[in-house]
Amino acid sequence: MEGDSAGPGEGQDGGRKGTGRRTVADEVGMEHLERCAWFLRGTLVRAAVRRYLPWALVASMLAGSLVKELSPLPESYLSNKRNVLNVYFVKMAWAWTFSLLLPFIALTNYHLTGKIGLVLRRLSTLLVGTTIWYICTAIFSNIEHYTGSCYQSPALEGIREEHLNKQQCHREGGFWHGFDISGHSFLLTFCALMIVEEMAVLHEVKMDRNHCLHTTITTLVVALGFLTFIWVLMFLCTAVYFHDLSQKVFGTLFGLLGWYGTYGFWYLKSFSPGLPPQSFSLNLKQDSYKK
Repeated sequence: MEGDSAGPGEGQDGGRKGTGRRTVADEVGMEHLERCAWFLRGTLVRAAVRRYLPWALVASMLAGSLVKELSPLPESYLSNKRNVLNVYFVKMAWAWTFSLLLPFIALTNYHLTGKIGLVLRRLSTLLVGTTIWYICTAIFSNIEHYTGSCYQSPALEGIREEHLNKQQCHREGGFWHGFDISGHSFLLTFCALMIVEEMAVLHEVKMDRNHCLHTTITTLVVALGFLTFIWVLMFLCTAVYFHDLSQKVFGTLFGLLGWYGTYGFWYLKSFSPGLPPQSFSLNLKQDSYKK
């Protein structure tokens, strides 16, 4: 009987200890997540980052392009278009940006304003971004089509007059050459700047660890921070390894115009989706958010 009674007691203690171990592990994991989020908030959320990141992207694009032209770097894993970051992230850059910004904008804006209408208004920035992405990629595709021709080899020998578009040319084993504006330079510029602009809302978000949204928003901050790092890294890889200088210049220019035309001009107007909620002392132009 003594052994029988000891068994359940040990099982209960073991269960409590097991639960304790899981709780400690969760606490440690959350602590690491919060430290990472704290670091990202201290870097990406700074006003100086929003001010100087566009210039840094332009400078790195020009510097990388000069390296490519004057002193090309040796081939590496990142110069292979089949690398993991390019295949699973860059080629779906807008999908990743959209899917992480959607809950981030919704939760942070609702936490600050408590108004569904204002949340929906701010979420419309994602529709605007989608429209910009669609229109720009369509423009790039049309420019490449109307300026291109189908050749028999990558050395641009032997024009195939019978192939009228890029898809038909590739199906027949040809090589299409036109003015190929860098879609990566455009999209990575636009996505990185948009994320940094939206993360500015963290200046206003204050919540303790017991708040129901704390873990979710902290996780989103870390995810968006790492996504921004990937976008900047792959932008640099594009500058160093791919496209001609003029193609990257136009791609980056379109990305900057998309960002400035929205966050630097249109979103300052009352008939727009607006900027992320900010206190009156930070931005008097956003009074309507607090009404």
